Amino acid sequence: MARRVGLEVSLACSEAVKLANVDVIAAYPITPQTHIVEHLAELVADGHLDAEFVPVESEHSAMSACVGSSAAGARTFTSSSSQGLALMHEILFIASAMRLPIVMAVANRALSGPLSIWNDHSDVMAERDIGWVQTFAENGQEVLDLTLHAFKVAEDHRVTLPVIVNMDGFVLTHVIEPIEMPEQAEVDAYLPPFEPLQRLDVHQPISMGGVGMPEVYTEAKKACLVALEESYPVIVEHWEGLAKQFGRSYQPVESYRTEGAQTLFVTMGGIGETCMTAVDEMRSAGEPVGQARIRLWRPFPREDFLRAIAGAKNLVVIDRALSPGGTDCPVASELKSLLYSRGQNVYVSSFVAGLGGRDVTRETFKEMYAQAKADYKSGAPMVSRMVGVKE
Repeated sequence: MARRVGLEVSLACSEAVKLANVDVIAAYPITPQTHIVEHLAELVADGHLDAEFVPVESEHSAMSACVGSSAAGARTFTSSSSQGLALMHEILFIASAMRLPIVMAVANRALSGPLSIWNDHSDVMAERDIGWVQTFAENGQEVLDLTLHAFKVAEDHRVTLPVIVNMDGFVLTHVIEPIEMPEQAEVDAYLPPFEPLQRLDVHQPISMGGVGMPEVYTEAKKACLVALEESYPVIVEHWEGLAKQFGRSYQPVESYRTEGAQTLFVTMGGIGETCMTAVDEMRSAGEPVGQARIRLWRPFPREDFLRAIAGAKNLVVIDRALSPGGTDCPVASELKSLLYSRGQNVYVSSFVAGLGGRDVTRETFKEMYAQAKADYKSGAPMVSRMVGVKE
């Protein structure tokens, strides 16, 4: 039987990795993900986890070591954040191109400069096109569950792709929450031992990661694209399996109080629960507002999102990353493209909030809603607005 414990969310991630019986952890410490790998190092050193912990000199080396261990057939985990994730950048493409089922936790943090150790999504949005499956957690229980789910998806022979589990730095990673901690036998029933589809073996040698000449490069990239797109039903299938095993359900896009709502907030990550509270308060005041929370970022769940917003006239899309010089911010750009391609007549109010750890409160959501409602009524051009900018 699962037991309920009070636990820092970073440690809940570590405990999920322990329950997954990983073989290799290669990581470098960087705030605010350090507690994850520190705890894993303790678990290995104290004999509670039979795994190899590889201390490396940089995040670039960490991901390189993960590529090697996964290619050799080891269940592999790492964790990073912000500048560390950026330093991994060139190897992240190699991991997905080689179809290696690595799992990585990303404690989302602003990219420099100026130097900031606080939360936003600029780190992972700079890596949105690396070909990895990517999910977002809103609370500690989801971090634990999505980490187990990540191994299940990554290692499924229909997928064999690396997976990122995103969690907001500090505002999620460093808080203590009640966690339903499953027993090892329960996890073993959900996540069987890793059986790699292919591996480096001196007795049966193969080549991996060879040069892609122009005659094959495009086809290789197309194969990875198809694999990522076709991972969608497997991702959903394993969320259904998680619900059966542990009693907690997840969907690619999750709705909150959308019945009769004309305006929907669109959120990703930890601000989703603050948004729910704001929605409750606005609903009590008679405002027809609801929420759609994106849990699966890559591959993007197009049909799920369109179903979630059906009937809405206005979307209040909250980005926590900028796209300097672009036409819009990452999430808003994605959604506008989808809506246009499907002929959906939905007004999109795009906001950038929470950069560099700036607070996003219930009042912030109410301010965004008031501005979005005024813009929709006036037919103002759909442009991104930065929330709370000090003039």
